[in-house]
Amino acid sequence: MEKAVVALFAGCGGLDLGFRKAGFNVVWANEYDKDIWETYEKNHLNTVIDRRDIREISSKEIPDCVGIIGGPPCQSWSEAGSQRGINDERGKLFLEYVRILKDKQPLFFLAENVSGMLHKKHQLALNNIITAFEEAGYVISYKLLNAMRYNVPQDRKRVIFIGYHVDLKKRFNFALLKQDSHTPTLKETIWDLRESALPALEKSKTNGEFCLVQNHEYMIGGFSSMYMSRNRVRSWNEISFTIQAGGRHAPIHPQANKMIHVGKDKWIFAPDSLQTYRRLSVRECARIQTFPDDFIFYYKDLAAGYKMVGNAVPVNFSYALAQAIYTDLFSVKREIVEYKPLPLQLTLNLF
Repeated sequence: MEKAVVALFAGCGGLDLGFRKAGFNVVWANEYDKDIWETYEKNHLNTVIDRRDIREISSKEIPDCVGIIGGPPCQSWSEAGSQRGINDERGKLFLEYVRILKDKQPLFFLAENVSGMLHKKHQLALNNIITAFEEAGYVISYKLLNAMRYNVPQDRKRVIFIGYHVDLKKRFNFALLKQDSHTPTLKETIWDLRESALPALEKSKTNGEFCLVQNHEYMIGGFSSMYMSRNRVRSWNEISFTIQAGGRHAPIHPQANKMIHVGKDKWIFAPDSLQTYRRLSVRECARIQTFPDDFIFYYKDLAAGYKMVGNAVPVNFSYALAQAIYTDLFSVKREIVEYKPLPLQLTLNLF
């Protein structure tokens, strides 16, 4: 069981990659989205993936582990979304996470979510979620972090919850995270890809094997008024805007001039830009999310590719988190030989 980790709401496995790099063994993962299955299976050969709805999976069917990682669906909490929070069915999936925690009793867990869940309108729900984690037997630490501080070329703020089992008699300290003094720029990250991108085929279908670099293709089509409400171009010497899960909202490639402000919430493409305005490709977004080039995304429609990449935890960010937990719990001084969790009770009627 030692250092075995279980991934819930795994997505394509950005979080999993970081934890594996830090020394953990991701033995089992759950992902319900059929558009992700092939990508996960072909990139995580040593992990068993369970494709069922998490609500249908008994905790007894999940392997014993020292840690549980994963981010329940974040749309309910997104600042760009409806912000229905825990009242949304997807928001309630947090309770499934808690159910499995309560039953498996690992040494630690890590959950990631969007910054919107810290909005004051969600304060009561947030308190209830923390209480549920505590009643499951965990001492909770949480903090809003920006992935750019952890070798990720992107301005990306996320809330990280880390819980240590009460038997450890300690709390995770975010000061353990190693911040990088330098954040890679777009030029350092995607410059070599600038001349080889392909536009998507009609109706955003993939070019498949005809891509000169795998997944190096970009969505075509118009830009919404919402998209044109602010500048979407970062220069080569800057870091990227947040990589989102929707292809139509992908940032513009830095080859073009920055957009021009012409009115309230209205920007236009600079007519004198020497280079054309195009969205970042799926591969460029993956690079910005710090996925290695040998991590291949499988899809028929580019929308699915952008969704997988945008919903992922940046690999380098995950690695920094996993490394801090590993060092804190599994250094030579604190090597845990045997662990027998105490039975705990949890009341789920919180909402």
